[in-house]
Amino acid sequence: MTTQKKVLGTYNAGSNHWVGDGFPVRNLFPSNGVEVSPFLMLDYAGPSKFEPSKKPRGVGEHPHRGFETVTIAYQGSVGHRDSAGNSGVIYPGDVQWMTAASGVVHEELHEAEFTKKGGIFEMVQLWVNLPKAQKMSKPGYQAITKEQIPVIELEGGGHARVIAGELLGKRGPAKTFTPVNLFDVILKAGERFELPLPEGHNAAVVLRKGDVLINCEERLRGEALIAPLSEEGDTVTLEAKTDTQLLILSGEPIREPVASYGPFVMNTREELQQAVEDYRAGRMGHLN
Repeated sequence: MTTQKKVLGTYNAGSNHWVGDGFPVRNLFPSNGVEVSPFLMLDYAGPSKFEPSKKPRGVGEHPHRGFETVTIAYQGSVGHRDSAGNSGVIYPGDVQWMTAASGVVHEELHEAEFTKKGGIFEMVQLWVNLPKAQKMSKPGYQAITKEQIPVIELEGGGHARVIAGELLGKRGPAKTFTPVNLFDVILKAGERFELPLPEGHNAAVVLRKGDVLINCEERLRGEALIAPLSEEGDTVTLEAKTDTQLLILSGEPIREPVASYGPFVMNTREELQQAVEDYRAGRMGHLN
């Protein structure tokens, strides 16, 4: 017997702002008061048109400590490099899962060819918290290509990409420190999908674009909206009124104190002060 997770509300983006000069974002939480532990933040960048340029736009050298950043590319491409020696390009359909943990310095810039030609840019960046026991572990990096992500074809013509966790017998390639599900879902107009989600997980339905009815009661229509769901329950029913683009997230809550300051997320104020000191002293490394 399944029970539906309750919709806890529907929310617009809490802020609209630029990250560097390359990412115009709508923040879907926490700027609007929504909390979805273990997730800390979700920025939806674009869709925005960029004209051709000689100089790559984006965000220069900056640090992170205490959590993971997950970047999902839909349109456009981003070049990345960090102080741990990792570098690469995130192309449409790809996912970059970076574990900052004890500290990493990186930059994210529009990739050279996209910079030169311009075009539509659309990405999501999600921050995932780490438990206290892993916050000072060694940084890591997972470059997940489109081809590595399992796709589940749905009966109504849509599909679900399993980035992390498990859905209908398919497991995503991302390795996570705590139980996390991340599904990229496309539904066709008129399609209905009963999606299983673990009991005890916080969860949310994120609408990139479209019109969807959740559990036959709450409707998300337009662009850049979020509906957080209750821990209780083990399914959510989605019914698309038009072709709809969704991101579904769920995760086991991390029930520990959260202290955050800009790019650092720790458990105490003292740990934040140490993070700032370590970055300024060059202990997180620098880009060459």
